[in-house]
Amino acid sequence: MDSMDRNILKCLSENSRRSATEISQTVHLSVAAVIERIRKMERNGIIRQYTVVLDQHKIGNDVTVLMEVSLEHPRYYDGFTEVVNANPSIVACDYLTGDYDFMLRIQTKSSETLEQIHHAVKNVQGVSATKTYFVLKEVKCGTSVAGDV
Repeated sequence: MDSMDRNILKCLSENSRRSATEISQTVHLSVAAVIERIRKMERNGIIRQYTVVLDQHKIGNDVTVLMEVSLEHPRYYDGFTEVVNANPSIVACDYLTGDYDFMLRIQTKSSETLEQIHHAVKNVQGVSATKTYFVLKEVKCGTSVAGDV
């Protein structure tokens, strides 16, 4: 991957619906070359998917929280991650170093639905502790980093 690929990725990360023609004008490369580079990055797994970024409040998800989770033992990792992956309100899960094992990002419609999710997480076998933070305001939300361009 070279600087031209990074420039193409930057264009796509800003708006994945940009046409190859628009991208070619931005990066000063032919349309055919842009298309070939995008296809190559898809084949190599650099580009994993194309998606949309939703305004959570406009679709009714008014509550966003971050939840730290600790497990009693690493043997509970698989069971915990299965539960996390099955819950669509848990939109991100990172495995961490430090005092807690995981950081979950949860987006849901109300404190009542959050309570249900919290209860479900606490009841997963091996969960020993949680700590929850309400997000007051999203300051920055990125979908990916294309590297130094």
